[in-house]
Amino acid sequence: MKEFLSKKGVAYEEFDVADDEKARQEMMDQSGRMAVPTLVIDGKVIVGFDQEKIDKLLN
Repeated sequence: MKEFLSKKGVAYEEFDVADDEKARQEMMDQSGRMAVPTLVIDGKVIVGFDQEKIDKLLN
């Protein structure tokens, strides 16, 4: 995910949900799941690496 976003020139903020309880809870609140990667793009939540959905939201 990080490599994909970097190659596209997309800035992102990374959270270590294994160590950061607040970030983990926020991820679970937004996605309803405990899964990584979880991305939020323009308020839309994507769980997992779904390149098609990510590209669509970034364009």
